[in-house]
Amino acid sequence: MGAATAEFTDASFAADVLASSVPVLVDFWAPWCGPCRMLAPTIDAIAEEYGDKIKVGKVNTDENPGIATQHQIQSIPTLMVFKGGEVVDRMMGAMPKDAITERINKQLDA
Repeated sequence: MGAATAEFTDASFAADVLASSVPVLVDFWAPWCGPCRMLAPTIDAIAEEYGDKIKVGKVNTDENPGIATQHQIQSIPTLMVFKGGEVVDRMMGAMPKDAITERINKQLDA
């Protein structure tokens, strides 16, 4: 069984994401965002599929404006891949699962 999708907050972001020993896929979203809600099952499926190879989580931009501002999130959904505390990929808008996993795999292979 794979890992569950985590909830990252302004308070936990540094420890959960920046200090992670594995790559982290972060979904910046908000409850009122239709495309974000459409993407949610895809994000959960990716978390399940990759298990402990990567960490997958979401940041509710309404509840955690600090992290959203710090990473210049201007439209949601925005997906970011962090590796070694650095942003290594950024995807905007609702994307198909295979497009997201292709970009995650590039980071795992790098």
